Amino acid sequence: MRKLWAAAALCTTALLGSGCQPESAPCPAIAMAPVVGLTIAQDYAPTVQGVHLRACQNGKCKEDDLKLLPGSRSIPQACSTGPDGTCSATMAPDGTMYGLLDMGVLTASPISVKVTGTASTGRPLPVRTLDFTPKILKPFGEKCGTVITANLVLDAAGLKQAP
Repeated sequence: MRKLWAAAALCTTALLGSGCQPESAPCPAIAMAPVVGLTIAQDYAPTVQGVHLRACQNGKCKEDDLKLLPGSRSIPQACSTGPDGTCSATMAPDGTMYGLLDMGVLTASPISVKVTGTASTGRPLPVRTLDFTPKILKPFGEKCGTVITANLVLDAAGLKQAP
């Protein structure tokens, strides 16, 4: 009889223990756009009128004049307290400009890019080229899928991969 009670207690404890395990959060259903992003640095942006980007990966090339949009940064706001507390932020212009080139498909293979454009004076910008490998990230945890990003920064000194 004691063995029966011990077995029942063990089973009950095992069931209770498994019910108290933290549930793993589901992976978000968010897909990254297959784009090469170009940010024009704050101190260089006033000298740029337009930019043309050509990017080649896996033998396929895409190119276009980029639609340049004003960049912004996040400014944290106050947080409410309590168990359901929330925080918020607002966006503020940061003086940069950015544009995106749709690649259709973006892989982890190296990319060759060429940036040309027009300065605000109407003269051509210096031609900038770069070979780089996109970054592979797991921003939602090891159990969720990978994200491939290809972001560049253009400034007066040249073209580089974004940190």
